[in-house]
Amino acid sequence: MRALGSSFGRLCACAGVLAAALFSAPLQAAEGLAIAIVLDTSGSMKDPVRDGKSGRSPKYVIGNRALESVVGKIERFATNAPGRNVHAGLFTFSGNGAQEVVKFGKFDPAAMRSWLKKYPGPQSGTPLGRALETASDAVLTSDLAQKHILIITDGENTVGPTPAEVLPRLVNNAERKGTILFTHFVAFDIGAGVFAPLKKHGATVVAAADEKQLNQQLDFVLEEKILLEKDDKK
Repeated sequence: MRALGSSFGRLCACAGVLAAALFSAPLQAAEGLAIAIVLDTSGSMKDPVRDGKSGRSPKYVIGNRALESVVGKIERFATNAPGRNVHAGLFTFSGNGAQEVVKFGKFDPAAMRSWLKKYPGPQSGTPLGRALETASDAVLTSDLAQKHILIITDGENTVGPTPAEVLPRLVNNAERKGTILFTHFVAFDIGAGVFAPLKKHGATVVAAADEKQLNQQLDFVLEEKILLEKDDKK
């Protein structure tokens, strides 16, 4: 009886270990794309740079046009293949942190375009690190396999922790959840060297001095890093 009890105890222990492993293992992610877009709405985005019409326009106006193009590319990506899943949300700076101006969830291009039309203009500091944290929290709630954060910014962090301080923790958090978080920084009218330390944590960092370069760099990031399919130019 003692031997039988001992064997039964070992069997229960093994079953407990197996159950714990099953419940602690990350769930299998569904195929699809989850992307959080962070748009710089700090005061410096009012400054003008060369636009695509041989003139100069405020950076936020150029950024809005570029973001509308990004929305169109994601929309085509979402509809090019039947059943393709896309989750997305739009985040901007707000005081000492970030706000979710288009709720993260099933991609809603109409909501993003509506926000762009109503956007009154920049009125904040540059809490880049906290915006990155907020966007990461949203993206990591998605059950879709590909998780990306795209940040369009014209300045260095001025409020709260820097992206270099928070990104390692966010990457580790994603790994603990059994997934990978991809981050992409488009430095608009500021040298990419400002964000160079982020590269060692896997971030994509590119720079753009004007509207033409901004569109080119966003095309590169979308086509080569996020959507992973060439945009149909026809």
